[in-house]
Amino acid sequence: MIHEVDEALRQLLRGALPEGTGDVVFEAPTRDWAARRNAPTLNSYLYDIREDVARRERGAYAERGPDGRVLRRRQPPRWFRLSYLLTAWTNRPEDEHRLLSAALGTLLAHELLPPDRLPAALTALGAPLPLGVAVPPESRSIADIWSALGGELKPSLDVVVIVPFPVSPAYDVAPPVTEGAVVVRGIDGEPGDSRPRPLRIRPESTR
Repeated sequence: MIHEVDEALRQLLRGALPEGTGDVVFEAPTRDWAARRNAPTLNSYLYDIREDVARRERGAYAERGPDGRVLRRRQPPRWFRLSYLLTAWTNRPEDEHRLLSAALGTLLAHELLPPDRLPAALTALGAPLPLGVAVPPESRSIADIWSALGGELKPSLDVVVIVPFPVSPAYDVAPPVTEGAVVVRGIDGEPGDSRPRPLRIRPESTR
C-alpha cells in the first residue's frame, strides 16, 4: 500500500514543479544523491511508519453480498501514519524556496489525498485518506533525520498521510439454515419420519 501512496503524492506534487521540468522522487537525500541531481527536484523521502493507534477498532465486520446476506467476516483495517520529509533541490537557494513554497501551497489546498489522484488500489479502500503538512513530527526531530542521512540541514516540510492497511485473512461464514430438522432413524432402529420438521427452540428452565 505504501507505493500506492507514493504514486498519489507524486501526481499531486507534480503540479508544483515548473512546467515541463523537474521530477518528484522518493530517494534518501544523502550527499551522494545530491551530487548526482541535475534538474529541479522535489524529494519526498519516507522516513517513518507508525500505527495510528487512536483509529484502531476491535471485533470483526461483516461483508455482505448483493442480497444482503453475510458472506464473510474480516478484521477491521489498521491505520498507519506515513511521514515524508519533503525538500526542494535546484541550483540556487532562492529557487529552492520558490519550489518549496509552491509545494506547500499545493498541499495546503487538500486536507485529504484527492480521490481523482488515487491509484485503483487506494480507491478500492473506499476511505478518505487524511493529509497533513508542516505539522511538527511526533517521533523524532528533523535535525536527527538529517544527521542520520549524513547531509546538511535544509528547509523541509513534514508531510503525513494516514492510510488503512487491510488485515488478512477473511473468514467465510456458513450458509444460512433453510430447512428444518430431519429424523433419520426412529427409536430402537425402526425407520423414522423423514419429513422435515420446523425448528423449535426449547425454552430455558425456570429454576
